[in-house]
Amino acid sequence: MTQLAVLPTRPAFSAAAIELDPAAETDRIVAALRRQVRETLRKRGVVVGVSGGVDSSLCLALAVAAFGREHVLAVMMPEHDSEPDSLRLGREVAEGFGTQAALEEIGRTLEAMGCYARRDAAIRTVEPAYGPGWGAKVVIANPLAGAEYGFSSLVVQSPDGEIRKVRLRAATYQALIAATNMKQRTRKQMEYYHADRLNYAVVGTPNRLEYDQGFFVKNGDGAADVKPIAHLYKSQVYQLAEFLDVPETIRRRPPTTDTWSLPQSQEEFYFSLPWRAMDLCLAGLALGAPPDEVADAAGLDAEGVERVWRDIAAKRAATAALHLPPLLVED
Repeated sequence: MTQLAVLPTRPAFSAAAIELDPAAETDRIVAALRRQVRETLRKRGVVVGVSGGVDSSLCLALAVAAFGREHVLAVMMPEHDSEPDSLRLGREVAEGFGTQAALEEIGRTLEAMGCYARRDAAIRTVEPAYGPGWGAKVVIANPLAGAEYGFSSLVVQSPDGEIRKVRLRAATYQALIAATNMKQRTRKQMEYYHADRLNYAVVGTPNRLEYDQGFFVKNGDGAADVKPIAHLYKSQVYQLAEFLDVPETIRRRPPTTDTWSLPQSQEEFYFSLPWRAMDLCLAGLALGAPPDEVADAAGLDAEGVERVWRDIAAKRAATAALHLPPLLVED
């Protein structure tokens, strides 16, 4: 009797799909950094803008492993809306890894360019009373709550603590983002100043979620010579950060945008759900896993996973131009 061949079964999708070998991955990234910076770019070391967050802290740790602390410069660039913890934690990670450090206060520069004034003028088109003592942030509609489109709203808090939420027209939203994007572009200008004077390369710090979903400012935090963690899911960033002894205070800190005067999480402003679940939805989509398996791993239902996948596709389409180099008439 002819026996039928038994096809191997595909393992069910789980959180294990994005686990990695921290030692092997560190070696791989370090080797790539050395090759890219020293051989391709012909630079002596690297500049890393540190914010007190886990992504920039991991990049600093990887840079030290690749080039030694004497060839790495950490640059801290607070402004008027920065959380006090950002500077404190940035100093902590730079001191912990023993790198050179530079402090660049960019608040006065942003004032001179009209960043805050332009932002406030845009806010007053929907909240005329907005002024000194008020706080503000922008939040996005959540597809898991039934939103089919990523409409944005402005949340303001008056000096007496009253909180209001107003849906934004496109023109107002664009004016707000244009003003706050000055912060990321000014920071990058300072990073390249130090890189030019030292003959160093600039390290970009986006993780895979941010890079894939266009969560960066073109010619701002999206500008860099090397991006060593753009292939890593946020979960993997935390795995490597623990392996490389990034301070626990930084690893415990919730990811924030650190852009607005009111506290704001990344999922409020851009992502549709917390990074752990977002990692698994993105990985499941990349691996072609069934929605029900991704749902079990991410703590969602299958319909919710499909909503997140539609949101991922929409953000990829909307931000595709951010990844493009300048367009030429001829190659």
